[in-house]
Amino acid sequence: MTHPSSAEVAGLNVVVTGGTSGLGLALVRQLNEMGAHVAFIARHGDAVVATMNEIPGSRGYVGDVSDKALIYPVATMIIGTLGGVDVLINNASDLGPVPLTLLGDTHCEDLERALATNLVGPFRLTKAFLGALALSARERRGGVVLNISSDAAITPYPTWGAYGASKAALHHLSHIWDKELEPERVRILSLDPGDMDTPLHALAVPDADRASLRRPDVAAQEMIAAIVATLRRSHARAA
Repeated sequence: MTHPSSAEVAGLNVVVTGGTSGLGLALVRQLNEMGAHVAFIARHGDAVVATMNEIPGSRGYVGDVSDKALIYPVATMIIGTLGGVDVLINNASDLGPVPLTLLGDTHCEDLERALATNLVGPFRLTKAFLGALALSARERRGGVVLNISSDAAITPYPTWGAYGASKAALHHLSHIWDKELEPERVRILSLDPGDMDTPLHALAVPDADRASLRRPDVAAQEMIAAIVATLRRSHARAA
């Protein structure tokens, strides 16, 4: 996949969840460097402030995407601040029980938390931004939602039940929504960035060989390239 030029990213209004570490931070950094207007959401206020200080021009919002009461107020603030939304990247994730455990030993509350963060949160955020995304697809050059998936959404790994089930549901939801939104020219992607050297992976597999894992900045380049390729195809068909 051809890496996009900065000109293809410059000016896009992009929202990233989980934007203060791992892949999310790499996405915020690279998109900002390429000239996008980036808003990000993350749970911890100190990390949000640190990221805004590190990446001047980025706009951070404190909140948990699993919090129903948060979604629409934050979405409204972001739309008002950016003047619209062209791209939404649902990156924030929850492993469920830590340490990872068998489904039979998983507390219902841990499963519910994984579903709330990995499935229901992205669903609510997409609904909240759907009008802005559809307007962007019609009048600007945007209209893409990227849901960050995982190989655990496809392969049934023991002890990854809560995470894998929630990501599998998000993956399938993405494909259904992509079909439904074709008339609006809003595209929904579900992509697996691979096993990365991130705090989330370290939490899941503490003894992993970090040298064998992908760098988040490399994965971020691929995710951005996929978004731009989708925008190219979508607007070529509309021309």
